[in-house]
Amino acid sequence: MQTAAHEFPDDLTEAVIGSAFEVANVLGAGFLEKVYERALIRELGLRGVAAKPQVSFPVCYKGQYVGEYVADLVVEQTVIVELKCVDRFANEHLAQCINYLKASRLRVALLINFQRPKVEWKRILL
Repeated sequence: MQTAAHEFPDDLTEAVIGSAFEVANVLGAGFLEKVYERALIRELGLRGVAAKPQVSFPVCYKGQYVGEYVADLVVEQTVIVELKCVDRFANEHLAQCINYLKASRLRVALLINFQRPKVEWKRILL
């Protein structure tokens, strides 16, 4: 984790949001989510920000594994990023991010939508 370059989650979320806008400016709308995921990882890397794709978080009930959530990206082991290519955000997308935060015990998630001409995003705090 690179704490020197990114002391606070706000710095990281700003880096992710800026990177998402750059990806959208270069690629435009209309690609599959996986394309944006790979491009965002690349752009974050160019900015010196580490991002790990498809991170699993186990869910346990009374000490027993009962399932898992898989986040699209985890940035600097601090911020969960969930990517979408949808007409508009739905309550289910926000609930999904909240569940990721609960399972991971992280505090900040970003929900990013590449479907529209301009990137849409929401910051979710737990």
